[in-house]
Amino acid sequence: MPVNSLKPSNLNPPPTRCVLSLDMASKTGWCLRREEGSWESGVQDFSLKRGESAGMRFIRFRVWLEEVIRLEDVGLIVYEMPHLRGGASTTVLVGLETRVHEVAAVQGIEFTKVHSSTIKKLVTGSGRASKKEVMAWAEIELGRPPIDDNEADAIAMMYWAVDEFRL
Repeated sequence: MPVNSLKPSNLNPPPTRCVLSLDMASKTGWCLRREEGSWESGVQDFSLKRGESAGMRFIRFRVWLEEVIRLEDVGLIVYEMPHLRGGASTTVLVGLETRVHEVAAVQGIEFTKVHSSTIKKLVTGSGRASKKEVMAWAEIELGRPPIDDNEADAIAMMYWAVDEFRL
């Protein structure tokens, strides 16, 4: 199957490699599920440092993503569909999403995006759940508070991927 954005019904058979979920932003939440079922999560900061050009965020994101893929043998990337409301955050989200597509194409990795309301509904029962509610759910799942709402969302996306793709 050519590498592209997947719908769950297009993924046959489910990936046997690692799955990476991303809640992309300047502080990107991530969750990695390995083949045997173990997983870890966290937040990677791509904020610009003093004097850096705007492109450095995207370069650091791409280098980090390629390294995770290389070290962990990622076969599927799941990410939250960017909500494009204009301004600087839209520029960041579009740039990061473009890097996911670019790296996936070069590495032969499948990817799909999921709407935030879909993951909120799965983990809280309501597609309109607040960040606080998703973080409370993640704390129960992790046994510790998530670093922030980005990590909580990445974990929720992984639960969606496990359910949707029958991992």
